[in-house]
Amino acid sequence: MKYTDIADKSLKELNDMLKEKKVLLFELKTKFKTMQLTNTSELRAAKKDIARIQTAITAASAK
Repeated sequence: MKYTDIADKSLKELNDMLKEKKVLLFELKTKFKTMQLTNTSELRAAKKDIARIQTAITAASAK
C-alpha cells in the first residue's frame, strides 16, 4: 500500500482501514509467538501500513 492510494480517502474509511490493519497485526503477532508465521516480513509491512494510515488521518483532520 502506498500513501498516494490512501491520501484521498475519507476520515471514516481511514479509521475503518486502521482497525482492520490493527486486527491483522494482532493476528500476525499471535502467529509469530506460536511459531506459525513463516513470513516474518508481514509484521513489518503491517506496521508500516498502520503508520501510513495514521499519517493520512492526521493530514485529513488538519484540513
